[in-house]
Amino acid sequence: MERVINIETTKYLDKSIKVSGWVNSVRSHGKIIFIDLRDRSGILQLVFIPKNEKVYELAKELRPEWVIEVIGKVSKRPSRMVNPKLTTGKIEISVEDLKIFSKAKTLPFSIEGDGYEINEEKRMKYRYLDLRRKRMKKNLVERAKVIQFMRDFLQKEGFVEVETPILTKSTPEGARDFIVPSRLQPGSFYALPQSPQQYKQLLQVAGVEKYFQIARCFRDEDPRADRQAEFTQLDLEMSFMDQKEILYLTEQLFVTLIKKLFPEKKIQKIPFPRISYKKVMERYKTDKPDLRKNKNNSDELAFAFIVDFPMFEWSKEEKRWTAVHHPFTRPQTENLKEIKKKPDKILAYQYDLVLNGYEIGGGSLRSYKPELLETVFEVMGHKKSEIRQKFGHLLQAFEYGVPPHGGIAPGLDRFLAILFKEPNIREVIPFPKTGDSRDLMMDAPSEVSEEQLEELKIKLIKKKKK
Repeated sequence: MERVINIETTKYLDKSIKVSGWVNSVRSHGKIIFIDLRDRSGILQLVFIPKNEKVYELAKELRPEWVIEVIGKVSKRPSRMVNPKLTTGKIEISVEDLKIFSKAKTLPFSIEGDGYEINEEKRMKYRYLDLRRKRMKKNLVERAKVIQFMRDFLQKEGFVEVETPILTKSTPEGARDFIVPSRLQPGSFYALPQSPQQYKQLLQVAGVEKYFQIARCFRDEDPRADRQAEFTQLDLEMSFMDQKEILYLTEQLFVTLIKKLFPEKKIQKIPFPRISYKKVMERYKTDKPDLRKNKNNSDELAFAFIVDFPMFEWSKEEKRWTAVHHPFTRPQTENLKEIKKKPDKILAYQYDLVLNGYEIGGGSLRSYKPELLETVFEVMGHKKSEIRQKFGHLLQAFEYGVPPHGGIAPGLDRFLAILFKEPNIREVIPFPKTGDSRDLMMDAPSEVSEEQLEELKIKLIKKKKK
C-alpha cells in the first residue's frame, strides 16, 4: 500500500489508506485517543478506539514528535467536530494498524507559533527542529517557488542556466576570499567565489550570450548583524544589451514574479524610478532610499534603480583608489588618459536595484577591452605584472573576440526577507550562520587533525600568551 500525504486524504472517503508523519499532539476524550498527525502537507486527525485493543494500547505510548505510520479508514467527522481551519477538517482516520518508526525526546523549545520569542542561537543550534515550525516550512516552500519562477521566466527569455566552479582562483575583487588549501599542489590555494564574476564574463566570450545561475557566493567579511558568509544570488549576464535593456528585463522579472506569486503585494510605481547616484545622495543622503509613501504598510513595494555611480572612491585606510562596484565595471568614458588623470570625476555604467530601503541587487556593463580593464587596475594601484598574474586568463580571453556585455545579480535572501515580512535574512535561509560566521548546529568552523594539516603541508602559528 502506497503512502498518501495528509492533504490528499480527503479524496479517499470510506477507503483504507496508509499515512505517515510526526505526532503533532495527543488528546484523550473519555476512552478515545485523538492524534493530530503532521506531515509536509498539513495536519490530519487520527482516532484510536479501545475495540482495537493491540493498536489502542500502543497508541497510549505515543508522545509529541514521535514518527509513526498508520493504516486506517477515512471517515467523515461528526458535524460538531468539523474543524474549518484545516483542509482535512471534515474527515478523520479510524486507525486499524500502527507502526512506531522512532521516538523523540522532549524538544528544547516549542515549535508551535512563530518562534520569534525564542533565543535565536538556540533555534540555530537545533535548526532541524526549528524548520518543523509552520512559518519556517512556509518560507522554504515559498523560496522554492520564487526560484522556480525565475528559472522558468529566464528560460523563456532565452537564457541558459550554467553552473560555474566553486573552487576557483583568489583575485582582488573587494571582500576577503575564503581560501582552500590544495593537497596535490602543496603551498597553493583555491578560493571560494565571491561571485561568479569572471566565469560569467568568460561565458560571454564563449558565445552563450544569455547566462543565469542561482549562485552560491562566499565572502570572508568582518562580523555584521545581517550578513552571511555564504549567500545566494540570481546571477545574470547578457551580451549585446545596453543598460536600458538590462534594467527593463530585470524590472519585468520582478513585476511578473510578484503579480503571479504575491498578488496581495502592491508595487508602488511601474516602471521603476531611475535615480542618479548624485541626486539620490543629495535628496535622501543614502544610495538605498525607502521610497514607500506609507512605510507602515509591509505589502507596499517601492522599487527603484540607482544609476550613474562614481567609478572610483578613495580608500583612506588603504590610501589608494578602489572600485565602487568592482574593477570589471565599465567606465562611462574610454579615454584612458582621462581615467588616469581624473579618477574622481569618472562615472560608471553601474546600477543598483533597491527595495524599501535595502539594496537587493547590483550590476553593471563590463569592460570588455583589455586596455580599458588594465587602466582601471592601474588606477587602483596594481602593477602591470600583478594584473597579468591575477587576471591574465581574462585579458587573454578578451583577445579572441569578446562581445560587449553586462549583467546584474539580485540577492535572493534579502529580497525574500522583505517579501515574507521577516526581520532578517536568517529567517529565509535554511541553515544560516551567526553574525561572526559560526554554524552552531554543525559546530563549525572547527579544528582539524594534525594528520590533515601535515598532509596539506600546513603549519599553524599559535598565538603567543600575553
